[in-house]
Amino acid sequence: MAGDRDTLVGMGFDSARVDWALKATGNRGLQPAMDHILEHDGQPVPELSGVTESASSARPSDAMDVDEDGEAAALGISDVGEAKSIKCSECGKIFRNTALANFHAEKSGHDQFEESTEEIKPLTEEEKKEKLEELRTRLVEKRAKKAEQDAIENRANENLRRKAGKDMNKIKEELKEKEAIKEAEQKRRDKIEDAKARAAVKAQIEADKKTRADKLAREKAIREGREVIDPPAASTSAAPAAPAKPAVSKDFKETRLQIRIPGGQPLTTTLPSDAPLRAVAEFLAGQSLQFDVETVSLSCQFPRKTYTQEDLSKSLKDLGLTPSAVLIANP
Repeated sequence: MAGDRDTLVGMGFDSARVDWALKATGNRGLQPAMDHILEHDGQPVPELSGVTESASSARPSDAMDVDEDGEAAALGISDVGEAKSIKCSECGKIFRNTALANFHAEKSGHDQFEESTEEIKPLTEEEKKEKLEELRTRLVEKRAKKAEQDAIENRANENLRRKAGKDMNKIKEELKEKEAIKEAEQKRRDKIEDAKARAAVKAQIEADKKTRADKLAREKAIREGREVIDPPAASTSAAPAAPAKPAVSKDFKETRLQIRIPGGQPLTTTLPSDAPLRAVAEFLAGQSLQFDVETVSLSCQFPRKTYTQEDLSKSLKDLGLTPSAVLIANP
């Protein structure tokens, strides 16, 4: 039967489906195998070891004997003598056995059949070619339809993928815009705080200059024996204003610090305003091995002050370093 198998495989049929058809039909030839392929088109191919010769491949008389009380009765077939085929009373088609008649009933919905003495002649070579061409056409149409369905599904999946990608890109852009706005706002606040800090430093410098000028004028007046004129009350009234800086700094939760170190670029950091001055020392120790928390010396130029070990436990807020300040550190 290698010739039948090669013929069917050469037509483009799946080899596993061809082997199933040949085994199920008892290798009775090309026509039964073709009928089997038609009957089971679209059904999954079972394990070949579990395939046995089906009723559809049996001789007409055998099929009628087997189904005499079952399928033949279900189809409404009456006994008319020696049956050689089964005929559909509704459309007149003739079938070799009840299995094929059942297949026709399932596909067409017809339910009136009768036994017939008309013998189905084997297909001629021309009819075989037509049958094979019909099978090939059906398979091509089926594959084309499946390919079309697959293409539709692929397009739908691609559209979903693109939509998901657009949504994700939109979310990323929105997050990026929010981050940019947040960063711009932070820069604006930092700029305002820096301006305030510079203004405070500048005011302190001017106050120091005036204090030094007043001191020089007083010393000169003493040397020349002139009357010593004390500075106007405005300067003394301005002195208590200095502690106002810590009061204002209470509104700031963070303190930005610039720390100048010997022989290096200034270091910058931001710490909570409630953090102790020791946190600055610990920051320096973590940045360079030349600094030690217990021995580092911290000072501020404006107003000029050198912080003691006791000051290390005080908060940046209490020391008047908020919202920003410039410190000088020495190992």
